[in-house]
Amino acid sequence: MATAQRRERFDEDEFFGVQRSTDLPDPEPLLRNLVHCVIEIIAGARELEQIARWVSDEVYTRLGRRVSFAARSRTLKGAAAQRPRFTIMSVHTYEPCPGVCEATVIVQMPQRVRAVALRVEGLDRRWRATSISVL
Repeated sequence: MATAQRRERFDEDEFFGVQRSTDLPDPEPLLRNLVHCVIEIIAGARELEQIARWVSDEVYTRLGRRVSFAARSRTLKGAAAQRPRFTIMSVHTYEPCPGVCEATVIVQMPQRVRAVALRVEGLDRRWRATSISVL
């Protein structure tokens, strides 16, 4: 061949991998709903699979372990899973960079007040939780 054709290497991740997004809606409604679901999932009143599309694989795995521990604890105590009563008191958000939101959600329960720390990132044109910690 007189002209050597050089093929550039095709990077599949660039086209088919997770795409970062910055043009996203206000994250607060998602944060409120996600915290509501997480509290109910830990209490055994909701299935973990219901939030699978809104959390990363790592968060899903960590929540799965916590759900398992909570279920085991309820079994040992002889307590049935119940829908928890709580109120979301406040949501505090901080955006360290475009497409990333870190939040603290304060939840009041009859016995105590809890804080839920979350990090959501814009991935594939939607918010997705990459970290959730119920304190």
